[in-house]
Amino acid sequence: MVISSTSFISLLFTAAILASNVNATSAEDSSGFHGYERDALLSLKAGFNSSFLDTNWTGIMCYMNETPYWHGIQCVDSRVTGVILENMGIFGEIKVDAFVNLTELSNLSFKNNFITGNLMDFATNPKLRNIDLSENRFHGEIPSSLIYINSLESLILHDNKLTGPIPGFNQSTLKTFNVSNNNLSGAIPETKTLQSFSPSSYAGNEYLCGPPTPTLCRSRNDLSDQLKSENSSEDSNHNSHIEAIMIVVNVIVLVVVIFLLIIYYLKYKKLKKVARPKNISPKDEEDRESDQVVEKGKLVFMDNNGNINNRGRFELDDLLKASAEGLGRGNFGNCYKAMLEIGEAVVVKKLVDLKPLSSDEFFKQVTRIAGLKHPNLLPLLGCYYSKDEKLFLYRFAANGNVYNRLHGGRGTGGRVPFRWGSRLAVARGVARAVEYLHLSAARSPTTAPHGNLKPSNVLLGENDDVLVTDYGLTSLVAAPIAAQRMVAYKTPEYQSCKKISKKSDVWSYGSLLLELLTGRIPAHSAPPGTGGIDLCGWVNRAVREEWTAEIFDPEIAVQKDASKGMLRLLRVAMKCCENSPEKRPEISQVLAEVEEVEVALDSEDDELSYSSLDRSAATNDSLSATSSVVIADDRR
Repeated sequence: MVISSTSFISLLFTAAILASNVNATSAEDSSGFHGYERDALLSLKAGFNSSFLDTNWTGIMCYMNETPYWHGIQCVDSRVTGVILENMGIFGEIKVDAFVNLTELSNLSFKNNFITGNLMDFATNPKLRNIDLSENRFHGEIPSSLIYINSLESLILHDNKLTGPIPGFNQSTLKTFNVSNNNLSGAIPETKTLQSFSPSSYAGNEYLCGPPTPTLCRSRNDLSDQLKSENSSEDSNHNSHIEAIMIVVNVIVLVVVIFLLIIYYLKYKKLKKVARPKNISPKDEEDRESDQVVEKGKLVFMDNNGNINNRGRFELDDLLKASAEGLGRGNFGNCYKAMLEIGEAVVVKKLVDLKPLSSDEFFKQVTRIAGLKHPNLLPLLGCYYSKDEKLFLYRFAANGNVYNRLHGGRGTGGRVPFRWGSRLAVARGVARAVEYLHLSAARSPTTAPHGNLKPSNVLLGENDDVLVTDYGLTSLVAAPIAAQRMVAYKTPEYQSCKKISKKSDVWSYGSLLLELLTGRIPAHSAPPGTGGIDLCGWVNRAVREEWTAEIFDPEIAVQKDASKGMLRLLRVAMKCCENSPEKRPEISQVLAEVEEVEVALDSEDDELSYSSLDRSAATNDSLSATSSVVIADDRR
């Protein structure tokens, strides 16, 4: 068959297009969601001792809706929806945050392996339906994050080494449940769902009690009464003699102890009077003794579970000897970078203007804050408490905070542009952290779990990992001080009704998104000495007057292939910044939408115009309570 030159050129052109599509797909697979999910699976594989997975989990993971190339992986639209690794003899340990980036995961099974470690945190896996981790070596408690998964249909955890109580599962969707042959303890919660399963689902847990098992839950008093009842008939006479002797002995001991205490007190009072200098009053003496106790204060460190652990890598003296560098003043005290002699860098946050707290109250709140663990939260390493000084210790974030990254060096030749992909990564990381805080918070309608969300409280680690800090401080700060300094108290609802809630954090997050998109500084979170604008009102005005293209920061506006993603994120920000808290979405809904935003598109350039936005989002009731403010055209 003879092929004309024109046909041959057409064939070559078609082949080139197909090749470019394959390359684009491959590139897409290594970025965005696919890149996060691929990294998560590779990290999972690294913790396993499986030569089969080492050779099989390479190359393309999954493409569109074709059969996945990796063993045990299920995909839909190139997103990982299942990880099924059953009966493979896998040894190794899984990290608690192993599935934080697999947000579309619905099926998970490691049945019949030798995997160890605590059960994973499933707070970012709301679509999970089936979980089978049976016949392994998992230990620790069943994570409470599972009770918030409304789609959960099957949870099989039998034949492990799990301890602690059973969480109060009450999802109507949960039809299969088995926690037999573990070391669980306590009463089975009396929820309708858990009471519907047979006793075999709970068998093999010696210290588990209550229906539907035949084992009754008895209090310590009940057991004591039973023992007394059984022995009373046999030993009544013997016991009466012993009791009489013990009473006499106790009375004699009590008299001796009281006599010794009186003698000790009289001698102590006499010695104290002789030792006190004549020019020092009793009150001054009391203050001096208090100061001596303060001087003996020590650094208190937190372990991986957020509990107090006094065995630290360094002492207060080491901290005081370290070379210090000022990092700036926050709303509640100065921050310093301390370089220790052991080569470790830590951040010391000196807390001021806290409400009066006793030592016990302070450490109770600190333990609660330290117990919050998430890959996008900066962990609290330790603290120091004395009458005059309170300190928090954090690990040092090498790349500073998002505020400086976004606004620093503008107009200078040395500035490195802050591109769209990096800003979107910040938006995702912050949303994940805030969702975790909201899911972990007590069910109180009058608190904002973070309360002070702004770019200067979002840090960038050594690998540009996003770390949210300054969370949980609302429990340590008096309400009048918080109202003056914290972002949650700048929301429309607090200005009008003096109320804050979880939706106040959603508003703060929306403002942070607008700052990332526009490169402008909002007045409510501007650092001292820095001017800001009513950013929500300015964006609202831009949308109403159809000059949307001027909203976006020039550093990202030049990336035309990202225009659709920027518009989509702008819509999310506008929903978050609604005046009425009731109209704002929950943070879990916000996170789901942000996760869907693409890093970049391969389509033609998009005109950033008002027509691309939902006009209903630009009403007078949205974005700002002060839309009448005149906005300067110059960028800050």
